Amino acid sequence: MKEHKVRQQFSFLSIKGLIFIYILLCILTILFTYSFFKEILYDDEGIIPSGLSLLGYLTVPAVLLLFLLIAILSLFKDIFDRRPGIKLKARLLLYFIIIIVFTVVPIAVISSISVNEAIGYWENINTKNAGEASIAFAHENYEFHSKNFESIIDSINDNINDWSALLSAPLPQGIASVQDFRLLEDGKWSVENYGGEYGRLASPPSQADGHLLAREFPRDTGFLRYTLHLPDGIIRLINYNLGTEYNNEWIPFEIGLSSIEKQNKHFEVINLIKENKSYLMVFYYGFFFLPIIIMTIIISISFTKRVTNPIVELTDATRRVTEGDLSIQILARRGDELGLLIRSFNAMVQNLEKSRAALLKAEKISIWQNMAQQLAHEIKNPLTPIKLSAERVLRRWHKNPKMIGDIIEDSMLAIIQETEGLSTLLNEFRTLSKPMEPSKSWTTLDKTIEELINPYRGSYPEIEFDTEHVSTDILVKIDKHRFSQAVTNLIINSIDAMDGKGIIEIRTDLVKKREMWYCRLNIKDNGKGISKQDSTSIFTPYFTTKESGTGLGLPIVERIINDHGGAIWFNSGEGIGTTFFIDLPISEEK
Repeated sequence: MKEHKVRQQFSFLSIKGLIFIYILLCILTILFTYSFFKEILYDDEGIIPSGLSLLGYLTVPAVLLLFLLIAILSLFKDIFDRRPGIKLKARLLLYFIIIIVFTVVPIAVISSISVNEAIGYWENINTKNAGEASIAFAHENYEFHSKNFESIIDSINDNINDWSALLSAPLPQGIASVQDFRLLEDGKWSVENYGGEYGRLASPPSQADGHLLAREFPRDTGFLRYTLHLPDGIIRLINYNLGTEYNNEWIPFEIGLSSIEKQNKHFEVINLIKENKSYLMVFYYGFFFLPIIIMTIIISISFTKRVTNPIVELTDATRRVTEGDLSIQILARRGDELGLLIRSFNAMVQNLEKSRAALLKAEKISIWQNMAQQLAHEIKNPLTPIKLSAERVLRRWHKNPKMIGDIIEDSMLAIIQETEGLSTLLNEFRTLSKPMEPSKSWTTLDKTIEELINPYRGSYPEIEFDTEHVSTDILVKIDKHRFSQAVTNLIINSIDAMDGKGIIEIRTDLVKKREMWYCRLNIKDNGKGISKQDSTSIFTPYFTTKESGTGLGLPIVERIINDHGGAIWFNSGEGIGTTFFIDLPISEEK
C-alpha cells in the first residue's frame, strides 16, 4: 500500500517570529510613549495629540486588531466545523487568556490609581498663586536691592571725602567691587580693582557721570552699576551685586525670573492635564497598553495551535487507523515536543501494516484452502449419483441389452440434472473468486427495481411488493447487470423465507456518512427470519440453510456491493422477518 504522509500544519508565523514582532512592538511602544508625553507636556500643552500624530498612534493597534480578528474568525470557523481537537484548543486558549487577565488587571488598576493619586496631589497645589507670589517676591527683592544701592551712593555723595576712605576700608555690604579706569597716552585703559573679582568690566562704560547705568545684557546680568568721574581723568565704576542671598548658585536675577515663568508654564500644562486626564488615560491605555495585550493574545493563539495541532494530527491519524487505513505517516517537525510520540506512532502503524499484510496473506491461504475443500466436497456430492447412474446403465448393457431402454431415460436425466448442478456451482464459484471491475453508468433506481420485481408479481400472486417509498429522482452509478443479479438474489431469498406468501417492502433513502452521500436501499420481508446462530455465518461461502442451496448466493451479493464501493448488512428476528440494507455512494456532497 502506498504510504500517505501528513505534515503538521502550524500558523504562518513561528513562535520565534511572533516573539521578535512582540519585542519590536515593545520598542515602538516605548518610542511612541516618549513622543506622546513629550507632545503632551511641551507641544500640545496637555491635550490629546491630533492629525498625523494620532494617525501614527492608531496604526499599530489597528493592524494588530486586524490580525487578532483573523485569528478569532479562524478559531470560530474551526468551532463551527467541529474540527478535531477544537475543544482542547479552546480550553488552552481560555487558560492563557485567564492568565493574561490575572496579570494585566492588577497592573492596570495599580497604575491607574497611581496616576490618579499623583494628579490628585497636584490638584491640591495652588500653582497659580505660588507662581504669582514667586514673581512678586522676585520684583520686591529687586526693588529692595535697588533702593539699598541708591542709599549707599547717596551716603557717599554727602561727603565726597568718603570716596577716598571707601577704597582704604572694607567695601560696604552689597558693593561687589570698585574699579578706577585711567586713559593712557596710547589710548588704552589702565584699571585698578578693589574688592571681589566677580562682575568686573574690562573697560569703563560710556554713560554719563553720576547716574545708575542703563543695564545691558548679558554684561550687567545680576549687577547694578554706578559711574563717577574723578579728577585726573579717572572714571570710577561701582558694581553692586543683587545679592547672593537671592540665589546661592549665583544665578542672576533675570534668569531666576525666567525660571519662575517657565515653571509657571509647566504648572499650566499640569492644570490642562488635570482637565483632560480621563481622555488621556483612555488614550494611553488604548494605544500603548492595549497593543501589548493584543500581541500577547495572538502569541497565545499561535502557541495553542502549535501545541494542539500535533495532538489533532495524532487523533485524526488514529481514527484513520481504526478505519483500516494503515498508510498514514505523520512528519514530525524538528524540535517538536511530541516528536517521540509521533515517531512511536509511525513505527506502530508500520508494524501494524506488516502484521496486517501477513495476516491477510494467511487468511487468503486459509480461505482458499477452505473453499477448495468445500468445493471438492460440493463436487463430490453430485459425482456419486452420476457414477451410480452410469454404472447402472453399464450393468444392464452387459446383462440384458434388450432391456436397457427401461433405465436409460431415468439414468440420463439424473446425470444431466447433476451435471447442471455442477455447472451452476462452478459458475457461482467463478463469479465469487474472479475479480471483476463493474461497468458503471448513471441509472434511475426506481425503474431498475420495477424491472426486477415485475416477473415475480405474476409468478407469486400471494406476495405483495410494496415500492411506495422508492424515490423516483435518485440516480446511482452502478453496473446494472451485476446490481440486478444481487437484488434478484435477495428477492428470491425473501420469497423462500416467506414460503411464497407475505409482503416484501422496498424503499430508498438518502443518508450522509462523514462527507459522502449514499442511497440506502432497504429490502424487508416478514418471513421466518435468521437465527442468531446462523447470522454470523450468513456471508460465509458455502454456508446455506437450504437443502438445494450452494451457499454462494449471499457472498456473491456482498462481493458485488463491495465492488460498487458500497456496504451491505441486515437486521433479523426469528418469526418476524429480515431487512437487508445496501448503501451505494452517489456523490461527495449534496
